[in-house]
Amino acid sequence: MAKAPRTGIDESQLRVGPPKRTSVGVPGIAHAMSVALDQMGPVRSAQTLLRVNQTDGFDCPGCAWPEKKERHTAEFCENGAKAVAEEATKRRVPPSFFVEHSVADLRTKDDYWLGQQGRLAHPMILDAGATHYRPISWDEAFDEVVAELRACDPDEAIFYTSGRTSNEAAFLYQLMVRGYGTNNLPDCSNMCHESSGSALGETIGIGKGSVSLEDVENASLLIIAGQNPGTNHPRMLSSLEQAKRNGAVIVAVNPLPEAGLLGFHNPQTALGLTKGIELADDFLQIRLGGDQALFQALGKLLLEAEAQGRATAGRDTVLDHEFLRSSVNGFEAYAAHVGALDWAEVSTATGLTRAQIEGLGERLLASPATVVCWAMGLTQHRHSVAMLRDIVNVLLLQGNIGRPGAGVCPVRGHSNVQGDRTMGIFERMPAAFHDALDTEFGFASPREPGADTVGAIEAMRDGNAKVFLAMGGNFVRATPDSAVTEEAMSRMRLTVQISTKLNRSHAVTGRRALILPALGRTDRDTQAGGDQRVTVEDSMSMVHASQGRLEPPSRHVLSEVSIISRLAQRLFARPDRADGDGGRTDSGSTEADGAGAGPVGGAAADAWRPGTGATPSVGGSSAGHTPPRVDWAGLEGDYRLIRRHIEAVVPGFTDYESRIDEPGGFALPHPPRDSRTFATPSGRAEMTANALDYPRVPPGRLILQTIRSHDQFNTTIYGKDDRYRGVHGGRRVVFVHTDDLAEAGVADGDMVDLISEFEGVERRAQAFRAIAYPTARGCAAAYFPETNVLVPLGSYAETSRTPTSKSVIIRIEPAVDGS
Repeated sequence: MAKAPRTGIDESQLRVGPPKRTSVGVPGIAHAMSVALDQMGPVRSAQTLLRVNQTDGFDCPGCAWPEKKERHTAEFCENGAKAVAEEATKRRVPPSFFVEHSVADLRTKDDYWLGQQGRLAHPMILDAGATHYRPISWDEAFDEVVAELRACDPDEAIFYTSGRTSNEAAFLYQLMVRGYGTNNLPDCSNMCHESSGSALGETIGIGKGSVSLEDVENASLLIIAGQNPGTNHPRMLSSLEQAKRNGAVIVAVNPLPEAGLLGFHNPQTALGLTKGIELADDFLQIRLGGDQALFQALGKLLLEAEAQGRATAGRDTVLDHEFLRSSVNGFEAYAAHVGALDWAEVSTATGLTRAQIEGLGERLLASPATVVCWAMGLTQHRHSVAMLRDIVNVLLLQGNIGRPGAGVCPVRGHSNVQGDRTMGIFERMPAAFHDALDTEFGFASPREPGADTVGAIEAMRDGNAKVFLAMGGNFVRATPDSAVTEEAMSRMRLTVQISTKLNRSHAVTGRRALILPALGRTDRDTQAGGDQRVTVEDSMSMVHASQGRLEPPSRHVLSEVSIISRLAQRLFARPDRADGDGGRTDSGSTEADGAGAGPVGGAAADAWRPGTGATPSVGGSSAGHTPPRVDWAGLEGDYRLIRRHIEAVVPGFTDYESRIDEPGGFALPHPPRDSRTFATPSGRAEMTANALDYPRVPPGRLILQTIRSHDQFNTTIYGKDDRYRGVHGGRRVVFVHTDDLAEAGVADGDMVDLISEFEGVERRAQAFRAIAYPTARGCAAAYFPETNVLVPLGSYAETSRTPTSKSVIIRIEPAVDGS
């Protein structure tokens, strides 16, 4: 096992070669094992990787692609192995690390270096005016948080959640936050699939995908738009391979040719390792943001084929008239709208020829069952929600909702981001959820909508927030407009990061800051009731158990459930029981290599303190405020009790405990899929007539999309390469079509600055190497989080308010320093 690197990525070592046309195979295996051995060593690698995604093991902390009931011995992909290795690493970040590294020093480190240092091993505090974090006991840390929360109005506190949090922790977290008195529950879904949830909720009555894994593998036609499964969801490739072997046609719609959709070498089979399979039958290289125009054109073609007396395979007509008549509203308005569609505008928006679009139309006519999959490439535009409504429109025309092998498939990017939303992590939960929560816990939860991610940054920027608490994630690197976000974070009175690993959000802090180390998926979670398991929900609404077995990285690391429970006990304690029902939570001791915890200090002058004798106003609300009736200590000791509460509050969780005992868990109800019913106000699916929109690009400008490298998951940087795109040893690159480089007067390999333009304000990302790449004309791509600085906070999708990270208008110029 190698030690943590002493330096970060040296961009001067960047090498660029030709992009790949096939994915995984032997190189994927070799790289996964190299990372695992480097982080865990041989014995720990074997013990851990063989339990990933197994029915008696733990759920991969990476993506949310589901598993089959029958599992392979090695049920993980290359990037899953990297995610596990990063969490199960033997490297540690003890208090002595923070003696060696000041906060200012940490700010100079890149994301790769920070993440490579290892697991956080002790709670730490940054005092006001201090240069270094120091160790603190858990008791003192909780008191610090409670003091600040009691000193502000509930709506002045922000409670963020990442998509890795378990169902149990997410449910308790939202209960604590609503018991405190606010719905300020922004989460990572606000920045990714919020557009999917908005569009699907409006049109089919539920903001989740309608397909199962079996539907994907038995579809006749799979359209995969705005998605790169080879890097972001590699296990999906096995399902696409199975679909292909079952006779499916696969069409990739993307500005970039991605190796994972062109060819696949399945490492689970001898044939896959030697020969592989071509996945995509067609590749439509669409311009960024042109997908709405494509699907409106497809709807127009289907309606024209119906008028011509043609038919869909397996039916006498093109349209599913019985389904449209019995279950769908809005057909006439939609038909009139797309009937007037201008083909010249479609060409401008998509960059595709009419023949290419008509070819896909013929494939729709030949398909009795069609699935459309998408990811961030479709959800992060101003018009994303309308774009996704138009996808639903096309599927509804042929009855491809609630039919085997057909439906919508938004592919979630984080392992439990969908489950967190099911558990109530949302700033605008429906009234029925609040009613059930209030009944179960005997209180009145707040009903006023809270802040989403964009709203949270605005509140912090504008001085309307004082405390920021994050349950996982790396907020300052996941969010748009990096300079604005970091400045907003620095305005906080207290920032709290509940984390497993070091990241930039620990270096960009409020006046005071806490780092609270949490258990991960791979860790054993032992409580008063014994070893605990948690549950997660995948992209296809399957709920299953997860249980880690590794010894925790330190005795000073707590589970997320423990952290929430102990914090809530203090927050809702009576004045004469300041420590809640559980008393003190630890001895207050620190690691031997750290300084003593020291006195508690630095909270707001008006903060309530245990033992002061004053009557606390819970969450800053009125004296008559009644917190939820919860046995927090009991829930911490036995997670089965949490699941009983979930069963009482959230529909679909009947017999929760017994059903997660079944291999593969259980499927949550999905009315469109299960019974072709729609929980919309009308009780019918809704077709919509949406004004056509797409990015309008001034002369000399390009549309930039921010993307991941192959050595990356969300903001976590596993390594220095993106081998599928031919990039090695660096990350500050921008992919641009050869002709667009020539028009800009830039040569392949030149150093350039990227300047985004929005409402008269320019944002600059410096020193990127221009790479001539076969992307769509007029489009560019570069990695996030390095280019998040270019994404304006004020540019977001209509309805969903998702930042427009896939349609940033930029110009490229020679680098300012000329290097």
